[in-house]
Amino acid sequence: MKRFLHKNEHLVYSAVGLVALALILVALNYLVGRAAPRLDLTQGKLYTLSAGTKSILRNLSAPVKLKLFLSQGEGVPVQLRGFAQRVEDLVREFEHAANGKLLVERYDPKPDSSEEDTAQLEGIEPQTLGTGEQFYLGLAVSQLDRKQSLGAIAPQRERLLEYDLARAIARVGSAERPKVGLMAGLPVLGEKFNPFTRQSSEPWVLATELKREFEVKEVPFTAKEIDKDLNVLLVVHPRDMQPEQEYALDQFVLRGGKLIVFADPYAYFDQSSPQMPGMPPQPSSSSLPVLFKAWGVEMDPGKVISDVVFGSGGGGRYTPTVLSLNRTAFSRDDVVTSSIETLLYAFGGAFQVKPVEGLRVTELVKSSPNSMLVDNLNATKSGDEATKSFKPSGKSMPLALRLTGKFKTAFPEGLKEKDKPVAGTPRLRESSAENSVIVVADVDMLADGAAVDVQEVFGRRIVVPSNGNLALALGMVEQFAAGDALISLRSRAAAFRPLSVVRELEAEAQKQYFGKIQALEDELQKTNAKLQDLQKGRGPAGAKGGGQIMTPEQQAELERFRKRVAETRLELKEVRKNLRQDAESLVFWTKVVNIALMPLLVALAGVAMALFRRRRTA
Repeated sequence: MKRFLHKNEHLVYSAVGLVALALILVALNYLVGRAAPRLDLTQGKLYTLSAGTKSILRNLSAPVKLKLFLSQGEGVPVQLRGFAQRVEDLVREFEHAANGKLLVERYDPKPDSSEEDTAQLEGIEPQTLGTGEQFYLGLAVSQLDRKQSLGAIAPQRERLLEYDLARAIARVGSAERPKVGLMAGLPVLGEKFNPFTRQSSEPWVLATELKREFEVKEVPFTAKEIDKDLNVLLVVHPRDMQPEQEYALDQFVLRGGKLIVFADPYAYFDQSSPQMPGMPPQPSSSSLPVLFKAWGVEMDPGKVISDVVFGSGGGGRYTPTVLSLNRTAFSRDDVVTSSIETLLYAFGGAFQVKPVEGLRVTELVKSSPNSMLVDNLNATKSGDEATKSFKPSGKSMPLALRLTGKFKTAFPEGLKEKDKPVAGTPRLRESSAENSVIVVADVDMLADGAAVDVQEVFGRRIVVPSNGNLALALGMVEQFAAGDALISLRSRAAAFRPLSVVRELEAEAQKQYFGKIQALEDELQKTNAKLQDLQKGRGPAGAKGGGQIMTPEQQAELERFRKRVAETRLELKEVRKNLRQDAESLVFWTKVVNIALMPLLVALAGVAMALFRRRRTA
C-alpha cells in the first residue's frame, strides 16, 4: 500500500486538491449567497435604486404587501422574458432595501387557476401574445385598505418602472390625497356664466383629471397669500399678474411650496376683443417678469418659437410655429418627460437662461437647432410666407425648464408702501432647503382643443388624448405632490440605447440642406431685382420700345438662374445621399464593434495567457 501511495503520490495529491477546491467553491458560494453583495457595473446603473426610492422604503410606517404576477412558460417570447426578469430583479432590489417592511408574494397565473383569479381580482390585466396566448406581468401594492396596482407593465415604460413602483408604495403609505392649488387666468375649472361671451363653459379635461387624482383647491387670481395647507400650486396663464400676486408666489416658493407655471407669449385660446372697432380679436400673453428675472429666466412676451424640424402641416399649410414635438425634444433622464412621445406646442415661446447662483437648470423640453424666434405678428403665417426669411439660430432653445436649488426672494426690499403684504405674512428672503419650480412657455397645450379629441358615442362623451400634453402636465403635478423623495428620483436607463451620433449627423446635414435652400432663396431675390432693373431700363409697358417681351439680357439672366436652381437641387440630393451613407456606415460599424469586440478581446486575452504560460514553462 505504501509502495502504491508512493508510486502514485502525485495522483493522490491532485485528487485531494480537487476535492478541497470543490469544498472551498461550495463554501464560498454559500457565503456569497448569504452576504448578497450587489455590484452594478452597467453604464446607466440599471440595477441601482435611487436615493429617493430608498428614502420611501426606509420611512414606511407599516409593512406593505407587494404581489408580483408573472407568467412562466416556454410560449413567452425571449425579449419579453428578459424584460420580465428585469422587473423581478427590480422588485428584489426593493425588497432588499426595505429591510423587511416590503412583503413580496410571487404568483404564476396559469390559465383557469386560482392564481389567475387572484390576478383579476387585483386588477392585473392579461396581455395577448402574438400566438394568441395570454401573458400576465403586473403587480399590486397594498397596506391596510389602501391599494394601488400596475395592471400591465409594458417594456415601453421600463425607464419609469422604478418611479411607478415607488409612487405606488408611497401612495398606499399615505392616508390622505395630496392637495393641489390651481390659479388660472383662463376658465380651466369652467364657468357658469361669462358676461362677455354670455355663455357657460365646461371644465377643461385637465381639471377633471386633476380632481380624479388630487384634492383640487381654486386659488383666486387676486390672492395675496397662498394657503399654508397647499404644497403644490399650478399657475396657468398668469396674464396681467400684479406685484402682490408675484410676491405671494415668491413667498410660497421660499417656504417650500412646489410651483408649476404655464406662461405664454401668444395664447391662441385666449383672444380678447380689440379696443379699436373693426380689428380682429388678439391673443393675450402672460409672464412672471419679476420672478423670472430673479430666477435667471427670460421669456420675450412678443416672440414665439418657429422650428422647421418640428413644424406641422405640409405644403401651403406648413406652419413652423405649431410644433409637433417628438421624443428627440424631451429629456430622457427626467421622469416627467422620459415616457412622453409627442407634444403639440402651438404658438409657444422659448426661454433664455442666465444662470443664477444657487439654482440648477434642467431642460425638460427643447426645440431643434433649426429654430428661431419670430414676432407675434408672424405667428400664424404658413407655407412659403413663413419660411422665406427663416434664419435658424443654430442652437436649441428650452421650452420647459426645471429650476432646482435654494431660491432667493425676488423682492429683497419687500413691496412698496401702497402694496403692503397681508398682515402676519413672513418676509422670507431665502428658502431654508432646496426646492423645485417648473416653468413652461406655452398655455395652449393644456386646452382641450390642443390636448384631446372629444367624441359623442351613443350619447356619451368620450375623451381621447391626442398627444402627451395632459400626461406632461399631470406628471409634473403628480411628481411634486408625491414629495421630495419622488422629485429626486431619476429616470432609470433603458436597456436600448439610441445612436445619438447618428442624430447629430442628421442634424448637421439638415443644417447644410437648409443653408443651401436659403442661398437659393437669396439668389432668387437678387435675380428678381436684376430683372426689374432691366425692365425699368426698357420703359413702362405699352410704351414705344417697351412692353413685357424679355430682352436678350433678361432671357440670359433667367436662363442662368434656372441653371443655378438645377445645380442646387443636385447639390441638395448629394447632401441627402451622403447623409444616408454616413449614417448607414456608422450604424454598421457600431454593430460590428458591439458584436465582435468582446469575443475578440477574450480571444486575445487567451492567446496572451497561453504565450505567458509557455514562456514561464520554457
